[in-house]
Amino acid sequence: MMKYMTLAVLLCCGMARAQDTLSIQIRQADSLFVGRNLLALAGRYQIEAAQTQVLQASLFENPTVTAEVNAYNPERRRALDVGRQGQKFVSIEQLLYTAGKRNKRVALAQESARLTELEFRDLLRALRFELHTRFYEVYFQQKTLLRYDQQIAVLQNTVDAFEEQYRRNNISLRELLRLKSLLFQLSKDRTEIRSQLTDQQQFLQTLLATNQPIQPLADETALARLKPPTQSLDSLWNLALQNRPDRQLSESLTRQAQLNYNLQKALAKPDVRIGGIYDQSSNYISNYFGLSVGVDLPLFNRNQGAIRAAERQIGYQKGLQQHKTRQIENEVTAAWQKIRHSEQMIRSVEGRFTEQLEELNEGVVSNFLKRNISLLEFVDLFETYTENVRDLNRLKADRMAAYEEFNYVIGTDLTN
Repeated sequence: MMKYMTLAVLLCCGMARAQDTLSIQIRQADSLFVGRNLLALAGRYQIEAAQTQVLQASLFENPTVTAEVNAYNPERRRALDVGRQGQKFVSIEQLLYTAGKRNKRVALAQESARLTELEFRDLLRALRFELHTRFYEVYFQQKTLLRYDQQIAVLQNTVDAFEEQYRRNNISLRELLRLKSLLFQLSKDRTEIRSQLTDQQQFLQTLLATNQPIQPLADETALARLKPPTQSLDSLWNLALQNRPDRQLSESLTRQAQLNYNLQKALAKPDVRIGGIYDQSSNYISNYFGLSVGVDLPLFNRNQGAIRAAERQIGYQKGLQQHKTRQIENEVTAAWQKIRHSEQMIRSVEGRFTEQLEELNEGVVSNFLKRNISLLEFVDLFETYTENVRDLNRLKADRMAAYEEFNYVIGTDLTN
């Protein structure tokens, strides 16, 4: 099955190289992430490796066979005298665990395998949060960059027109330089946005295991319909404690500490070695068959140190589990508050404000060329528009990041 999965991944990667840009929606990004992300694929092997430890812990110890032969018989002057008149000795011994040690080791290995699976789930949760956050970051940054490109193109045409007017001595050098300074500032801001976008693209491409530029697609109407959760904080806390794999990790570590304590107490009980013996000539009778039983006497080492350490480890893990519970509750509260703050802010500027901003921008260049507004007013309005566009898209990206963080701390997709 893994062979076919690897082949599918290679085919997908090959198809990806044949295209210039990978245009995807968020759900398609999730599907690609599951099939392509190299950390996720590698984590599955780690789970399989942990499960093999359960098999290993369930195996019985191998029996021990000992053989002894006569190297030299001085009476018969024969080397390796193992015939009827010679000597040979054979014993076989099997170690038998007592106090349920084998079952306790199996239980500990099973919990360790479960811990590995929980670590994998927590890794996927973190990577998916990173994917979603970067996805919307790139989407809104690309929108901002597109608007900057449009504004710079318009301003460049205006500067070119003023260059011609300056050569005809119709305007002053001060006016031309002020426009060029505005163009330079916008170009500088665009370069900064491109640099940020390159970093975000790098993260997205790594998460999706592709070299293609990612073109996120989003339905902003659907995004605008997102609503803050209506559940009480108590119910949200309980939901997070039930769903979060890192909380389950903490519980698993506590169970492992208890299982290890049980095992260490069992190890204080001596195991039994039972076996059979055949001795041809060296015993009190020839062809001696005997039964052997061996056991260690627990006089000095009764595993006291390991038992005490395991007992202390239980208390340590319980303390960490309580800390994790409080941490999760505080994270849920903070994420819940962030959603409300971002919604309040976005509602205060959306709607008529954005429409008025676009209306203002459409007429500002033509009014400036007609000299209906001054140079200072034009520069101020032009800067105000581009800054507001950038801030508004930044605000929308922050809003989506707040919703994704909320889903992350809850441990499930509760808002979409």
